[in-house]
Amino acid sequence: MAKIVLDLHDIYNRGDQIEAELNRAIQEALEKRIKLVEIIPGKGSGQLKKKVLRFLDQKHIKALYHRVEKDDKNFGRIFIHFRH
Repeated sequence: MAKIVLDLHDIYNRGDQIEAELNRAIQEALEKRIKLVEIIPGKGSGQLKKKVLRFLDQKHIKALYHRVEKDDKNFGRIFIHFRH
């Protein structure tokens, strides 16, 4: 199964660029009918992960995917599942 991996380590301190990359990954998954996007905000203080989860919880974004899964084995990883 194909998946998109988005590593946010390099842009952790650029809020506008983070949202642009999240939007790009979601749109790419929708266009290419990819069922899984893996987002790696990293472990750190947890602020970046919270920012990503807040972004994903927006009503217009939430309508695009099926569910979000927080990796129980790795705190610094989030999966977005799509139904196509």
